[in-house]
Amino acid sequence: MTARVTNSRQEDRQASVDACPDDFTRWEQQLAATGYCTHPVRLAGRIDAVDLATGETRPVYTTAGEPGGVLLTACGNRRESVCLPCSQVYKRDARQLVKAGLAGGKGIPETVAAHPCVFATFTAPSFGPVHSRRKRGKTILPCRPRRDAAQRRCPHGRDISCPVRHHENDPRLGRPLCPDCYDYETAVLFNACAGELWRRFTINLPRKLAALAGITQNRLRSLARVRYVKVAEYQARGAVHFHAVIRLDAPGDDYRPPADQFTAELLADAIGQAAAAVRLAVEPDAEHPDLPACTLRFGSQTDPRPVHRPAVIATGEPLDADAVANYIAKYVTKSLDVPGLPARRIRSGFDLDHLSCPEHYRQMILTAWKLGRSTACGESLRKYAHVLGFGGHPLTKSRRYSVTFGQLRTARRDYRRAQHHPDGERDPWGRPLDESVVLILKTWTVTGTGYHTDAETELALSAAARAREYDDWPTPAV
Repeated sequence: MTARVTNSRQEDRQASVDACPDDFTRWEQQLAATGYCTHPVRLAGRIDAVDLATGETRPVYTTAGEPGGVLLTACGNRRESVCLPCSQVYKRDARQLVKAGLAGGKGIPETVAAHPCVFATFTAPSFGPVHSRRKRGKTILPCRPRRDAAQRRCPHGRDISCPVRHHENDPRLGRPLCPDCYDYETAVLFNACAGELWRRFTINLPRKLAALAGITQNRLRSLARVRYVKVAEYQARGAVHFHAVIRLDAPGDDYRPPADQFTAELLADAIGQAAAAVRLAVEPDAEHPDLPACTLRFGSQTDPRPVHRPAVIATGEPLDADAVANYIAKYVTKSLDVPGLPARRIRSGFDLDHLSCPEHYRQMILTAWKLGRSTACGESLRKYAHVLGFGGHPLTKSRRYSVTFGQLRTARRDYRRAQHHPDGERDPWGRPLDESVVLILKTWTVTGTGYHTDAETELALSAAARAREYDDWPTPAV
């Protein structure tokens, strides 16, 4: 039976190639233009040009002559687990965005490399004992050693010691030693309110910076401004933490350095104090009676370290612009790597009954759902139950830190356009394209996503593998 199915797929694939060589060549060109996207969006439609002076309309492009009557475009999904090619483009853009704020480029002066700059990590506090992988240098330490027998039992009678030296792929990592001791409600609320905690930190940081510098906040505003970029990452226990690059500039939009009294060491001290001082009280009320009473804060492991100093990050690389940019960018495309975790929003109790993820993450999802439609920090907990309560964007930045994703995509689109039209674009009347003279009308309809047949999917995967092999992975035409 297997051989028969395999032969059938091979016949379908060969038929797709032999049916119309011209169509197949064009289909390959479309595939390359999407960057070998694994779930391309199929569009049907046309582009017309209208002469504003005469009202004459002429066609510019139509999908009627394309293979299958559709145009393939990249899905643009940032998650590596969903679409590897598109996530790679997103990761490269994130890397350029972060690096431009550290070393210059993309319109940012290279002098920013000399500004006070700190790389910091903002973790979640403890919600209960969990299995963890501890290291001292290159030595893996026991997870939770306990010599005193009295400390080995939790109030529920479970042994909360663990002498195991966990390897990095151990499925027990992040799982609580006693599920009854683990505070699932606070863990979910922390994820839901992590963005609000960060907002309060950005408000508190200038206050601590001014206090350490011995000046008023009004005086600080005339001497220095805080710029940052941060990325969210899920820890193995399902709690969100942030990696952030925080830089000081002089006021204004020209990226000048701040006053000499502001050093990276002073900024690092202010970051540690501001993160430790942030608090957010959550209390039930008449409108939200399901919310538990708790106080949310960041964990104690802030670890602020100046960039461009002799130090290393978790990868063992020097703490310089390239290493920090690579370190942050890799988390932009990653999600919580847990088998069975739902990829889409949970709509009803039926979805809850059919969860197939490990019990710890299932309990976090059920907790978010149990809290119902109560709002924490302005967001519905049920809306983001599938992502354990966190509804924020994976990467955010202050306006003046560096370039934006939009600017990078526009530059890439203009570059591709210049490649296709080296002498400049022209309208259907043969004149240089001027949108003040010609109105461009675009009519598009989404007909579906992915490929029509298994044969097309196999061909697309094999083409992507060849592109990777020859290091010829094109960037999608955004």
